[in-house]
Amino acid sequence: MSALGNKQVMAQNIKMYMEDKGISRKEFCKRLGFAYSTVTDWLNAEKYPRIDKIEMMATFFGVSKADLVEPHTATHSPAKPPAPSQQPRDKGIRIPVLGRVVAGIPIEAIEEIIDWEEIPQKMAATGKFFALRVCGHSMEPTILEGDVVIVRQQEDVDNYDTAIVLVNGDEATVKRVKKQKEGITLIATNTSVYEPHFYSNQEIHDLPVKILGKVVEMRRRL
Repeated sequence: MSALGNKQVMAQNIKMYMEDKGISRKEFCKRLGFAYSTVTDWLNAEKYPRIDKIEMMATFFGVSKADLVEPHTATHSPAKPPAPSQQPRDKGIRIPVLGRVVAGIPIEAIEEIIDWEEIPQKMAATGKFFALRVCGHSMEPTILEGDVVIVRQQEDVDNYDTAIVLVNGDEATVKRVKKQKEGITLIATNTSVYEPHFYSNQEIHDLPVKILGKVVEMRRRL
């Protein structure tokens, strides 16, 4: 049975991932633009976050929405690192940070590499990855201009996942994807400035509108 809507489970998971990331409640609120009182209500299991807030937290923590919604057994909780003398060295896998992604050029052929990021070997084993430096303000306050998003290459995503999408041959954009029978809607977080944009199935084919990958993690240099 799904634990969707279970305030206690949500509170435990948010606390667990905050602890794993080593972030205080105050900093967490500042990074995501949440009211301190709202987060307190979530952590005290008095209120349950809306789906868009769950998506924002999942992107921030680099986990799936299910990881926030479903209960975790002890074996699924983030493991405590061993003592420094016993710390295993997990050599990371380097992936390119791209300044832009445009139509007609396979990602592996893009030469505009502006930096490099490392991802764990365990993550790298799940698919092909690239990183993209974000331009623009449409995903604020979750993702800011200059942030780097880690992207797993895939042609489809789940409903409301954050994805890299190429529209009409222009540069790729970062948006949440709402899937509908008649088409898809690309949704910005900063909806006060950037309105959601719907594309019909015909437009998806003709323009085209193409999903390049799913955003699995966001990185910010403070």
